[in-house]
Amino acid sequence: MSVELNAKETALVLIDLQNGIVGRQLAPYSGTDVVTAGAKLANAVRSAGGVVVYVHVLVNEVLALNADKSMPRPKEPFPPEASELVESAGYQQENDVLVTKRQWDAFYATGLDQALRRRGVKTVILAGIATNFGVESTARSAQARGYDLVFAEDAMTTMSAEMHTFAVETLFPIIGRVRKTDEIVQALGGEKSAASETSALGVGEEQGAYN
Repeated sequence: MSVELNAKETALVLIDLQNGIVGRQLAPYSGTDVVTAGAKLANAVRSAGGVVVYVHVLVNEVLALNADKSMPRPKEPFPPEASELVESAGYQQENDVLVTKRQWDAFYATGLDQALRRRGVKTVILAGIATNFGVESTARSAQARGYDLVFAEDAMTTMSAEMHTFAVETLFPIIGRVRKTDEIVQALGGEKSAASETSALGVGEEQGAYN
């Protein structure tokens, strides 16, 4: 099923493509495959004149709350590079927006919403890791704020294929449109050469407030 996108009003939000997460055991897609698909989407969005947002989480600052199945944590803090984006994700400091978060949701206590609204964004393409954690939490917040959503199904992954399938087949179709990476790239006008990528949308690092 095709999807129509106005690139000038579209942002790609890539969740947690960072050193401490990409290398984990993931399904149904590997972290490497998701990074490759995410970089492909980013190139297409930039070329079409849209906004590209990279989100990373400060893994040592995520709250550890009481839960029946708490996320495992090492005894020693993660090294600083665990919170840094993998180079192959394709982040371009001069063109892209960087958001730093301390929880699953990329909207909570960050400047993401303001950054999108100041750039006239109405549609958000979501991808990254993990499907039913960071991606889903961000999607719920985006939907509550009135953004149209598109989910790049093969540009996200999680701890198990079952978790991923439930999100992309049961929840995401209710709040947005689920498509493959190639379908989204086609809707943006196809891949263009890197030389054609230009951006006058402004850059910056969005944390607690817009700077």
